[in-house]
Amino acid sequence: MSAGASAQEPEAGAERDSGGLDAAFWGVFGVTFCGLIAVGAVLPVLPRYVHGPLGDGDLAVGIVIGAYAITGLLLRPVAGRLADRWGRKPTVLLGALLLCLSGLLNLPNLGIAGLIAARLVLGVGEGSLYTAGSAWIVDMAPAARRGRILGLYGLAVWGGLSVGPLAGDLLLDASSYRAVWIFAAAMPLLGAAIATQVPERFVPLAHAEPHPLIAPEALRPGFAIALASIGYAALAAFIVLLLEARGVGHGALVFGAFAAMIVLARVLAGHLPDKIGPARVGIGAALVEAAGLLTIAFSQSLPVALVGGMAMGAAFSLLNPSLMLIAVGHVSESARGAVMGTYTAFFDAGVGVGAPLAGLAAALTSYEGAFVLAAAVSVGSAGLILATLHRGSGGRSPGPA
Repeated sequence: MSAGASAQEPEAGAERDSGGLDAAFWGVFGVTFCGLIAVGAVLPVLPRYVHGPLGDGDLAVGIVIGAYAITGLLLRPVAGRLADRWGRKPTVLLGALLLCLSGLLNLPNLGIAGLIAARLVLGVGEGSLYTAGSAWIVDMAPAARRGRILGLYGLAVWGGLSVGPLAGDLLLDASSYRAVWIFAAAMPLLGAAIATQVPERFVPLAHAEPHPLIAPEALRPGFAIALASIGYAALAAFIVLLLEARGVGHGALVFGAFAAMIVLARVLAGHLPDKIGPARVGIGAALVEAAGLLTIAFSQSLPVALVGGMAMGAAFSLLNPSLMLIAVGHVSESARGAVMGTYTAFFDAGVGVGAPLAGLAAALTSYEGAFVLAAAVSVGSAGLILATLHRGSGGRSPGPA
């Protein structure tokens, strides 16, 4: 197939696979899962390492943990551009190798500066792997099932971030910090080995005009996911404190219910964006998220808080793939990397802004106020998606680009 044919016929061959869930899908899923396990493995270990062997304080912990978001946020659009210019597989491989390097950089004791450098490299690696991996999944997914397949692919991220911290804790308890760093380097390397065996259908155009680095098609859905992710940030930061302040406790169970419903809703209802349209599902999901946040805000018992957490999880599970569908629905194959890079950067920005914004609301009012603010912002997300529906660009699942 010529380069020109690849760009002009983005769905050619996609409909001939087994509904999109073939060996190629599971290969990209596996690469991403391995990479995100490495990201998660160091999360519970780094604070103990900074406090213990390095003998530093909480400020240093915050700087080290947060450093990766800087490069992750700023360089996702660049990773999208590379995925369009080089191809999905080379960019995924680059991301996996950078994740491996970030683990290796932890091995020599270079102090706080060394940890920050490793985290900055990790941000570039994770951003490159997930951005290019998402574009790769869109390439191989039949248009009629793209929302479901994107949703299932997202479970590689949630799965890796769930398993990784458990693995990191177990390794540290059983062995040493060095064992954790080696594990965090080895898993992305395993992912890279998997990626080399996955076929790539996309062929970059040799002389294509590059898509804008900040893809305009991703702005409206990007702002919508940024607003919705503030609710996720509020839940992660303050659910434990809210329920402890009310004498309820067990806030971690509510977050666990949220995470479990993300998986369950993706499996049971992941077809809805394809069936009734991503914008309609997105509006409903954003409103359900707002209802879940309000339920948590006013909960006086654990069962009520659990209901709110489950509602949030089900909503968030469908919202992200719906907005991804809107973003990529009407762009050419050669621009999908740029669109995914811009869109995923908005998610990072929403979480990055959401946690301190919720903290400010809690400081000025109460923990309850933080969740009420997040609910109001989620309603704003629904309004943005409604504007997309009225423009006629997201009501139904898009056809071939």
